[in-house]
Amino acid sequence: MKKKLLSRCIRGFPSGIAIGYILTILKSLQMGNGAYFPCTPEFIQVVGSEIGAVLLQALVTGFIGAGFAGCSVIWDIERWGIALQTGVFFLAISSIVLPAAYFMLWMEHSLAGFLAYYGSFTLFFVVICVVQLAIARHNIKKMNASLRKAGNSENKS
Repeated sequence: MKKKLLSRCIRGFPSGIAIGYILTILKSLQMGNGAYFPCTPEFIQVVGSEIGAVLLQALVTGFIGAGFAGCSVIWDIERWGIALQTGVFFLAISSIVLPAAYFMLWMEHSLAGFLAYYGSFTLFFVVICVVQLAIARHNIKKMNASLRKAGNSENKS
């Protein structure tokens, strides 16, 4: 399990950087004035330079990716039910993302800012869970149909 965890963390690090970079592009497109915003202006000011802020943000998004990938071992604990796996996974990734978001100034440093960010994070998590559940149900229906078809073919022989 430890080897699997380490392997997933190592593979997750560059994925986190890539996803973080994609999010900066999407955020820049959303702002709509044609400029690229690699980090929040407040974070650049705190760090003291844009390149320093970008480097630090790349490291943090890499660690977030490593954390998400590492936490995926939770889904391999078969003795836990899906509800427990989901709850533990949510708590684990929350404990990674929320401090990072606070540190990187991705959220306003107030109770309202925290609640808004946490609410958005939770909503996004729920949407992903619902989509994953729908995909799993669809795949199960396909497998059951294939098994019925195979069973009918054997009965005819």
